[in-house]
Amino acid sequence: MPADRLHLVRHGEVHNPGRVLYGRLPNFRLSADGREMARSAAAHLSALGRPVTALYASPLQRTRESAEPIAELFDLDPIIDERVIEPTNVFEGKRMKRAVLNPLNWRHLTRPAVPSWGEPYAEVVARMDAAMTEAWNDADGGDVVIVSHQLPIWVTHLAVAGEALRHDPRKRRCALSSVTSFERDGAGWREVAYAEPASTSRAVDVGAV
Repeated sequence: MPADRLHLVRHGEVHNPGRVLYGRLPNFRLSADGREMARSAAAHLSALGRPVTALYASPLQRTRESAEPIAELFDLDPIIDERVIEPTNVFEGKRMKRAVLNPLNWRHLTRPAVPSWGEPYAEVVARMDAAMTEAWNDADGGDVVIVSHQLPIWVTHLAVAGEALRHDPRKRRCALSSVTSFERDGAGWREVAYAEPASTSRAVDVGAV
């Protein structure tokens, strides 16, 4: 039987002393606080009192580490799914405030609705939907958890809500270790809950594409 509910969990705080846009760069691990945030997300899922029967994660280090406490609590082996990875971005490895002031980079900012600086939002939505639908249908009942990244989760929210995918990255409602939950509504998705179980008041949330 298919799943009952699907939760998109964002990774915790990343150790990023250079405050660069880390994108798909390797070796960006969770900070000590990020690991605590990941444990808070896992505890939140456990407190819901709902069985979690499948766990998926992006292949990047920060998402795999964020999946670890969930795997431990629910005795699951995470399945790595490339489709829920961070989007590509031409500013990867750079400090955004500096990059956008450089005239050589302005050509990448001409079409924010696409966006022109990285993987098109529509393509991110499509691959996320494919991964979510497959995970939903493959589940043996219960809930499914997918540990992913801010932009894929946020544009999925926008698509499900029927809103334009173009947005201001500074105004995303997708905090570190947040949990955005969905159920199937006929052939589509319906968002049913959003939670921020981790304390992020001191967090450095810099680097998401």
